[in-house]
Amino acid sequence: MKDSTDPRAARPAARIQAPPAAFGVDGLVALGVGVTAVACLYFASAVLIPITLAILLSFLVAPLVDSLARLRLGHVASVFAAMLISMSVIGLLGALIATQLTDLAAGMPRYQVTIEQKMDTVHTLTIGRLNRFASAAGQALQRATIEPAPPPETTQSATSPASSRPTSAVPVEVREPVPTPFELARRVLSPAISPLETAFIVFVVMIVILLQRDDLRDRAIRLFGSRDLHRTTTVMDEAARRLSRYFVSQLGLNAGVGLVIGAGLFLIGVPSPILWGILAALLRLVPYVGIWISATLATALAAAVSPGWAMAIWSLTLFVTVELLVGQVVEPLLYGRSTGLSPFSVVVAAIFWSWIWGPIGLILSTPLTLCLLVLGRHVRRLEFLDVLLGDQPALTPVENFYQRALAGDPDEAIEQAEGLLRERSLSAYYDEVAIKGLQLATIDVVRGSVTTAQLARIEATTNDLVDGLDSYDDIEPAPPVVEENWSAVGPSAETRDETCDTRVVATVETTQHSAAHYTADAARPLANSRVLCIPGRGPLDALATTILLQLLGKHGFAARSLPHEAVSRASIDRLEADDVGIVCILYLQIDGIPSHLRYLVRRIRARLPKVSIVVGLWVQEDTQKWSADLQSAMGAECYATSLREIVAACRRVEQGPQQVEQETLVVVDV
Repeated sequence: MKDSTDPRAARPAARIQAPPAAFGVDGLVALGVGVTAVACLYFASAVLIPITLAILLSFLVAPLVDSLARLRLGHVASVFAAMLISMSVIGLLGALIATQLTDLAAGMPRYQVTIEQKMDTVHTLTIGRLNRFASAAGQALQRATIEPAPPPETTQSATSPASSRPTSAVPVEVREPVPTPFELARRVLSPAISPLETAFIVFVVMIVILLQRDDLRDRAIRLFGSRDLHRTTTVMDEAARRLSRYFVSQLGLNAGVGLVIGAGLFLIGVPSPILWGILAALLRLVPYVGIWISATLATALAAAVSPGWAMAIWSLTLFVTVELLVGQVVEPLLYGRSTGLSPFSVVVAAIFWSWIWGPIGLILSTPLTLCLLVLGRHVRRLEFLDVLLGDQPALTPVENFYQRALAGDPDEAIEQAEGLLRERSLSAYYDEVAIKGLQLATIDVVRGSVTTAQLARIEATTNDLVDGLDSYDDIEPAPPVVEENWSAVGPSAETRDETCDTRVVATVETTQHSAAHYTADAARPLANSRVLCIPGRGPLDALATTILLQLLGKHGFAARSLPHEAVSRASIDRLEADDVGIVCILYLQIDGIPSHLRYLVRRIRARLPKVSIVVGLWVQEDTQKWSADLQSAMGAECYATSLREIVAACRRVEQGPQQVEQETLVVVDV
């Protein structure tokens, strides 16, 4: 399972774009659609609840239908056989619950004395102590105050003999007519009519969904994604497979929890252990509170049965132990760390769906929210659902770095960097996070949206970050063990690669040394390897130069920097760098091939004819175009598009051109 802090695992990297427009017509339309949808969910609950239950239950029954179909039973026969098996299991559970409730009700009079004794004990230890404390406090207050003498009582017995005689009461008896057999049947069956109607509708709709599953899928594709059939088909199949597997695994896990709870309560001696095991399995579908509702009921019964408190304590210990083991050990091993939902969204979803649909909504809150999360991760217009409901970071590491720099919080930036450095080298972190965050800041500075105080905080935070990471070596960490996290409802790696429309430009450099040899060589200091770093004319190019100085120092180079003004036309003649062998020029953002860069290279070449010049450019255009233009126009020995490439270029220049076999530029579409 990929770490949620990986900038490539959660969402595509932050795109550099203009600031969003104000809340306009599109926002009002979206708000109106949302309000209308909530109103429809509330007022059409009688129709939507059976359909929703049927759709979600079809995810549970679909794997059984597929298994029966592989036995050559035929599609229709497999559907009806699966429904027959499902209804038999539901009927068996209902019969067990009814039997256990009957036995429990028959034994309740035997526990009445124990319950009264426990209630008296609890009353004495709680309310009784409070009453004694209040009485003592009242008596102390009464002794501390002076009570006035009560006034003399005056009684008058001027009542007439007639008024002193009590009036005689007339007894009244109300008798209901004897109900007819039809009325008795209606009273008994009326509470069960509505659930039976809902169950029948769910049963019929689920059969139709299972029989017409492929046709319904094609119609949904035609309705929502006919312009991109490949992507829509992949998304729907992926979402259906993941949701079905999650629901089945959750059902199996809850059944196992119920079995363990029932067996444990049987060994402890709690009456009706099968009932409490079934309730634990069913109520665990209610997030966070369901299992503890069943634990409270079973513990209360154990306290009522046993004269002491040992049985209640053991019952509560059983529930706590089983839930901790399942939540912290079994579930992570079975289907990853989480369902993809944040804990806050699970609680809010439970409140929302219980308000919309009552108890049924509380039970269905997690599956329904999972479905919304699937839509948010696959439909671009519903991406806000992924942000609101998902457990992935709301901000990408690049955005988080920029936000912390704007806020002037280097401690949190260093903490985030240390987490990312567990999976990547120092130079990779700088290239993937820090440099990209400085690019976002550069665009905002050029646009004029960053104040002077904010710019100072960005510079101070970045410098503190570089100082805080100075103890880390620039080496690749051991590759992490990748776990399958199929229950997280986001797209898989294959789906994400197919649906992502981001164009990634990577430069692949092939040398005679392998990557392991390069890492070993990088740790060895180089002789006479003095590098002069010169930032570009951008507002934050000097910060990128500070980062490069740290990386060059870790690779054995004696590096220093000069401001951009030191190589201007007026100051280039006073430049003293005769001991320098390599000059690195860095630009965070540059458009086209400006003439000032070409003339800057010429001035440095004229002043220091023996040095090798490496130009670092972070460009947004096609890299192949830059390759041809730069080679023909700049006159530098090498150019690079990342800090790692700059360091590698400096090493190749220092070691000599004979070490380089070839340099290949590869454009990868992901």
